[in-house]
Amino acid sequence: MASLPGEAAFDPAARIAANLRARIASQGPLPISVFMMEALFDPMAGFYATRDPIGAGADFVTAPEISQMFGELLGLWAAQSWQDMGSPESLVLAELGPGRGTMMSDMLRAARAVPGFAVALKVSLVEASAALKMVQGQTLSRSAMPVGWAKSIETLPAGPALIFANEFLDCLPVRQLVRTDGQWRERCVGPHPEDEDRLAFVTGPVVPDDDPFIPPDLADSPDGALIELRPGDAQVIDALAARFAVSPGHALFIDYGPDRSEAGDTLQAIRAHEKVDPLDAPGTADLTAHVDFAMLARLARTAGLSVHGPVEQGAFLRGLGIEQRAAALGAARPDQRGVIARQLHRLVDRAEMGALFKVMAISAPGMPAPPGLPANAA
Repeated sequence: MASLPGEAAFDPAARIAANLRARIASQGPLPISVFMMEALFDPMAGFYATRDPIGAGADFVTAPEISQMFGELLGLWAAQSWQDMGSPESLVLAELGPGRGTMMSDMLRAARAVPGFAVALKVSLVEASAALKMVQGQTLSRSAMPVGWAKSIETLPAGPALIFANEFLDCLPVRQLVRTDGQWRERCVGPHPEDEDRLAFVTGPVVPDDDPFIPPDLADSPDGALIELRPGDAQVIDALAARFAVSPGHALFIDYGPDRSEAGDTLQAIRAHEKVDPLDAPGTADLTAHVDFAMLARLARTAGLSVHGPVEQGAFLRGLGIEQRAAALGAARPDQRGVIARQLHRLVDRAEMGALFKVMAISAPGMPAPPGLPANAA
């Protein structure tokens, strides 16, 4: 929309930068978690508030956008899990951060192949972006099933539930600590020493060694080490624990990161499929960091939940029959066999998404092990 005479065009990046400079001026350097919250979730100018970032022509591509096989297999996984739960007559099928709605659309199409399953479903999406809610509504209108939205896990409909989160945890804000002179210090964002219009990473206040988010395996790291803490994961686990204390269910997390706690800086910014400086034009690039699956499992067990996995995405999808599904699709569409083969390779090959991406289920106590994941994994 054109600006009125004398009115400057709205510039989301300028708004974010101005907000950050104002906060730094009044509060001092900001923890990276605060910087990420501003850049990603500002309701007027944040990355997720102002754009549809997913797809071949956008900022990044997720597994559901690569191939329909991904969502279809998860739909069958959900149907099998429902049957293992005793086929309750009502089941909440929820997705956290559902992107364009592609994965849920593919899941619902597959769900119709299992008698009674689709009828039992209450589909609910947890989404913070108004722009993406519109896209999701359009995508899922073709499913001919009622779809609702919730603000959080806590506000999902009550009852038995299967909750999916594909590339959700990696977007939660992280803290970074740097070991200096035998102490942990918060890594922050402050003014650049040579250019006040730019931002820079700076060393902040001392953090006690007994901070509960510091992974025990990394607590005694040497000087110069950098570790990432994920307080948002604990909030997710607390919400799941409260829900699963009264109703059965599984939460399936698919994301990228190691299966044990590791030191190192994994914060990255992606704009138009290219890595860029995280501090360059905040609000115009996606900010993510690797998920610490070992800490996620530790938090879940401490909360009394069962943990299954993690396993590598490639092994998980092969166990669900992705190679057989690819063969069936190729037989039905011979002209697309090459495309389907490339999609399969990207999803399961260890040099692509197959090894870096992990799958973990967090479940209500006493639930049967979910399909494709080991029971009582350490």
